[in-house]
Parts: sequence; C-alpha cells; structure tokens
Amino acid sequence: MFSRDIGIDLGTANVLIHVKGKGIVLNEPSVVAIDKNTNRVLAVGEEARRMVGRTPGNIIAIRPLKDGVIADFDVTESMLKYFMNKLEVKGLLTKPRILICCPTNITSVEQKAIREAAEKSGGKKVFLEEEPKVAAIGAGMDIFQPSGNMVIDIGGGTTDIAVLSMGDIVTSASIKMAGDKFDAEILNYIKRKYKLLIGDRTAEDIKIKVATVFKGSRDETIEVRGRDMVNGLPRTITVGSQEIEEALHESIYVIVQAAKTVLEQTPPELSADIIDRGIILTGGGALLHGIEQLMAEELKVPVIIAENPMDCVAIGTGIMLDNIDRVTRRKLV
Repeated sequence: MFSRDIGIDLGTANVLIHVKGKGIVLNEPSVVAIDKNTNRVLAVGEEARRMVGRTPGNIIAIRPLKDGVIADFDVTESMLKYFMNKLEVKGLLTKPRILICCPTNITSVEQKAIREAAEKSGGKKVFLEEEPKVAAIGAGMDIFQPSGNMVIDIGGGTTDIAVLSMGDIVTSASIKMAGDKFDAEILNYIKRKYKLLIGDRTAEDIKIKVATVFKGSRDETIEVRGRDMVNGLPRTITVGSQEIEEALHESIYVIVQAAKTVLEQTPPELSADIIDRGIILTGGGALLHGIEQLMAEELKVPVIIAENPMDCVAIGTGIMLDNIDRVTRRKLV
C-alpha cells in the first residue's frame, strides 16, 4: 500500500483535506476538546465544536489556530495526527507528501511551525504555498498567463487579497479581519445594545441566517436566546438584518480599504485586466450576504463569488498536487 499526496487547507475555522485521486475527503472545524486534568484529547473536529461553550470546568474546547497561524503547536499537531489517522493516508512503508497553505505575510518562524506540525503528524516532504494563489487556482483562474487576476480570500482568521500574474503574486495584503471578527462584532453589538450575553456559536448562526453587509438587501429576523446581564436570567430577543449590517459595517470596510490599497499598488496593465475579468471572492466570508454587491460598488470593478468558495483552497491544493513535480515551490530548509 502506497501513501498518497495530500493537500491541507489549515484554516482558523475549518480544516479541509484533499487526497490525490480522491478529491476533498475531510472538512471539519479546527477545534480540539481536551481534559485539563490529564491533557488527554477527548474529541476533534465537529464533535469538539459541539462542545464549545457547553463543557464542565475540566474540559476545554480549544481552537489551536488563530489569525491564520498556529497558536498552540501541540494541539495543532494532535489535531492533524487525528485527521491523518482517520483518513489512513500513510502507506505501510511510506509517508505522504503534504502541500499546506498559509497566509501571505506570515513570518519564517510561523512557517516553520506549520511545517513541523505537518511533518510530526506524518508527512514526508512538506511544501508551503500562499493561500490566495492556491485559492485562485481552485476558483478556476488561469494565473500562469501574463495577465492580471485578483482574488480576495476571506477565511476565519485572515483575509488574503492578491493580484496574480505569471503564476506568482504581484501585490498582496493579509489582514486579521475575517469570519471570527465578524462573529465577535455581532456578539459585542448584542451585548452593548440589548445587555444580553450570547455565545460564539449563536453569533455565527446570526451571521449565517440574517446578516447582510449591503444596506437594504436583506430583511429577515431571528430569535436570539442568551443570558440577561442585568438579572442573570435567560432571555429571548429578536434581531433583524439591518442591525447586523450596522454591527459589521466597520469590520467590512477594513477589508474594502485593504482591497483598495492592493489595487492602488497594481501596475496599470494588470489593473486593466482586472476590470475585464473582475475580482473573485473565495473563502467562507464570500458567503456573507451582500458582500459582492458592496465590493463591486466600492471598488468599481465586477466582483464574482467563486463556485464553491469554501472549498477553493482545498481544490487548489489538489490541482497543485497533480503538478507537484513540475511546479517549483518555496520550500523551507
């Protein structure tokens, strides 16, 4: 039995794994539940996510990645090991080659941590590639031609913005403003306005079910349950799309501003190509209601959401794995 090459989208919110010849075989939340007293891993992925905010004192649910990089090395290693064993990608005598994605502006120390975690979890050779490049390939863009392509990848911890040409990044920005921050803004807004404490999962539900970032494009409401900050008792309120648009307004404009900065630094010939081809949105944040309308209005360029925005990076790793011997890749020594 031979090992297979695998591609990993090691995200702050989710881990997606692409196995060569099989496609995307795993998509689970980046959460690990640990018993504090024994340091034993109790659950990983979806099972651990269900425990967030609902565990007794001795059990903690940890998200080992923060802002696109490893915050807890040992827990990340345990999580990757668990996923690799679950998929049985190791051969009897061989280990798989791993292509793993990282944000554009991470330090060499952070790169080394990602590499080591992948090696310790069972990888033979580990290749690192920049996330927006892989996302663009996964979204079906031909980035190897001498023409400009622009991608905005809004993940859980970071938003990566890049203009690509000739198979490489021409201008880029990576900011720590993405899905997790949107959840935090919703949570804080409800705490401030209604004096109601809600959890991260409730905030995420609100974001998915009623949130919009383009004024007037959605008008829905949701019942929200939480703990009253005044009397400490459970309470239910109703929240509408317009309020959530207010809550997310500042955060979303940080991404808009970063995209404008990248466009300002782009050579004029490539800018002309971007006007023709438009900007592609990838990542879970691309599913935020009204985001493509807002971006198109602010950037004065057509904006298109990729076909499977959540899977673009994982699909891109698969395409790159098929050409792993031909595509030269920055590899840490």
